[in-house]
Amino acid sequence: MENRPDPTGAQWRKSSYSGTNGGECVEVADGHPGVVPVRDSKNPAGPVLMVHAAAWQTFVDGVR
Repeated sequence: MENRPDPTGAQWRKSSYSGTNGGECVEVADGHPGVVPVRDSKNPAGPVLMVHAAAWQTFVDGVR
């Protein structure tokens, strides 16, 4: 079984482009080598996706 980083206690952050009205936002957490934990800001107790860092960077580059 693969070791999965534990996001418990992670410091979550939203994009600086996110509005303040609580809209459709995702949050990410830093400090997990090789992966980027991602969650829905409206459901912080919900599931966390672990995205490989290279895939996340490709996504971010595409959004820009």
